[in-house]
This record gives sequence, structure tokens and C-alpha cells, in this order.
Amino acid sequence: MRVIVLSVNYWPEVTGIGAVTTYRAEYLAGAGHEVEVCTTFPYYPDWKVPPEYSGKLGRKEKRNGVSIVRSYAYVPNSVTPLKRILFEASFIVGVTLRALLRKRPDVLLVVSPPLGLAATAILLSRLWSIPYVFDVEDLQPDSASDLGMLPKWAVKLLYKVENAAYRHARLVTTLTPSMRQKIVDKGFAEDQVELLEPRMDDSLIDLPPEEGNAFRQRYDLGEKFLVTHSGNMGVKQGLDVILDAAALNRADDSVLFLCVGNGADCERIKRRAEELELGNVRFLPLLDEKDFRGLMAASNVCLVTQQQSVSEIAFPSKIVTYLAAGRPMVASVNSECEVARITRESGAGTVVEAENPRALLEAVRGLRNADLRKAGENARAYASMRWSSGRVLEHLERSLTAAAGSQMSSLAWKGFKP
Repeated sequence: MRVIVLSVNYWPEVTGIGAVTTYRAEYLAGAGHEVEVCTTFPYYPDWKVPPEYSGKLGRKEKRNGVSIVRSYAYVPNSVTPLKRILFEASFIVGVTLRALLRKRPDVLLVVSPPLGLAATAILLSRLWSIPYVFDVEDLQPDSASDLGMLPKWAVKLLYKVENAAYRHARLVTTLTPSMRQKIVDKGFAEDQVELLEPRMDDSLIDLPPEEGNAFRQRYDLGEKFLVTHSGNMGVKQGLDVILDAAALNRADDSVLFLCVGNGADCERIKRRAEELELGNVRFLPLLDEKDFRGLMAASNVCLVTQQQSVSEIAFPSKIVTYLAAGRPMVASVNSECEVARITRESGAGTVVEAENPRALLEAVRGLRNADLRKAGENARAYASMRWSSGRVLEHLERSLTAAAGSQMSSLAWKGFKP
């Protein structure tokens, strides 16, 4: 089977959609399929293109059996709604032109966001007479609406594009049961929308304590009780709650809040931490694989934080990582979202009200005084049951093979009526 993957994020990005798309593509290539990824230059979550990629209009690479075709996209230094639209538009134009020159595949795997890739998917699907699978990592119109990121007319347009994307797809896939249900509730058949969950990194299951000790020594962390947030530091994460919890706990110097990663809101959060003179908060950049393993092994409690308005519009991959590594967790999120349900089901931690720093701090204190070993065992057991690599990636392969081998359904060939 020949597969072309369209995705704005890919290796060497190590967080979010880039990591997910990379391990999926490499698994398919390792299983004997011909896989080509059409993407742009790495930029996420720093919103900065590395020097080795900057100043280029395109580039071809090969990694772990996957052919990578990169096209130019405008990457802004500071992210605003307008600049993000320009970024996505430039990527869609560039990736469409590059994809048109590729050899015809058996199936397209289209990763959203950006939602506008639907136009490319529909064009290529019709031009090549092949099906496409539309993989929804973030319900972008719902996100824009809930967070008030765009004017109403723009949100309405996004919903129209979303409808067309789903209606013309052979199959729509998404990360969680609740995200799947939201898509079905928009008027799509149950059998057209499938669950394609993230996979865990199996190597995190048995992290030796020595890796955590070495990490603590490298970063001079001593015996601090480490409360860690890692990954993207964007608006959705609502990271002010961590700073406010740290401010409430500033008298206790045995606890250190560690924020690891980067993102659109990172610099603002750093400035606010300085303004509040928070000596119990420390920031680290994105870590390489060795240091990240050490971070997980060293962390006593890990945090997932989201704004209250963020519910079923996205799923933070960090929760899979935390649980695979056996880390007890505090989820400061909407109590009805998938993250909250997983935290409760797994027995790996505590759910508290989103954007409530006192509740977050009390939950951390509660876990510190509880049986962290038991919470860690619960976390690992749940991750192994739900997100094992073999189960998740074999399901991906079966779904794409079925899509590639099937005739296009009548849904996929209805007239374009957004």
C-alpha cells in the first residue's frame, strides 16, 4: 500500500501532533508500506524554524523508511489569530503544490489541524480517484469558538469547511471517545467516524530510578518534590494556574514547580513568574530523549492544565506519557472532559476545578501525603491496557488498508456543498 500523509507537523518535532504523525508514519513504513509525508519545516512549539532548515523553499529527506517532502510556510515570530491564519494558508498552498507532483498513492492520511487541509484532500482525492482518511487531532472550529479566538463569521466558515472535510472523507478518525461522539453528533454516521487513539512509548513503562537521580544531579534539583508540567505552553493550557498555586506555596521551599517545554504563551508565563518573584518555579526548554526520560523518572507529580472552556476539543498527548511513565497526576481541567474521565478511571491521580490554583495546590499536597507508588502502578496498568503500541498501531494499519481497498462511498462523491 502506498500512503501519502499530509501533516503540518512532523519529525524533528517531539511534542504534540508532530510526534504522533512521526510514529504512525514510521510504523507503517516498518510494516512494509510505501510512506511519503508532505509537511513543512519544523517550527513547533517554539514557532521558530531551526537554522538548518531556514531560508529554504523546499527539502527532501528520508528517515526510518519514510520519505519526507517539505515545503515553505510563513512562520511568524509572534502568534496572533491573523498571523496563524496566514501561516496555515501558506502551508496549505505550499503542501498542495508539492503533493501534486507526487506519485499517485492508494490512500491519503490527512492530519487536522489545519482544517483547511480538507481543500487539498478533496482536490487530490478527486484528481487521483482515491479515498482519504481525515484524522482529527483538534476540533478546530469548536476550539476557536470556545476560546473566542476568531470573529463569528470566521468561526462559521470553519464549521462549513469542517462539514465538507468530514462529508467527503472515506473515514474520519479522532483521538478519544468523546471527540468521536462530538463529530457523530454533527450529523455523521457512526461507521464513518472511528477511534484512533494515541500510542504510548513502551520504553517508559520501566524507568530505572537511576535515570531520575542522574537528571536531578544534572539540573541541581536535589531532593525537591518535583511537580512537573511538560509539553506545549500555549493559551489552551491555562498555565497561570500553576504560577498562582506556586505563589500560594512560596513558603514551602521543599516543593519545586517545573515547567518544561515551549509554546506561544511561554514568554508571557516566564515574565509573569519573574514579576511574582517565584523562586519555587523553574523553566526548562524542550529536552532530548535522554533528559526527558530522566525528567519523567524524577518527577513526583505531573500536571495537566487546561482552561475551563476547553472540554472535548482536543486531547493532550502528555497524559499518555505521564501514565506510561507511572507518574501520579493532578488534572486541573473541565470535570466532564476526557482527561478528567481518564484520571478518575485510571486511579492515577486527582481531578480539580480548572483555573483554581488553591484546589491544584491542595491536590498536590494530598498526593504528596498519599501512596504515590500505588498511583504509579495504577497509571502504568491503565496505559498498558489502553494505549499499547501494538494494539493502537495495528488498528491504524487495518483502518488505512480497509480505506485503500474499498470503493469510494457515495458520501465521498457527493457534490461539494460546504
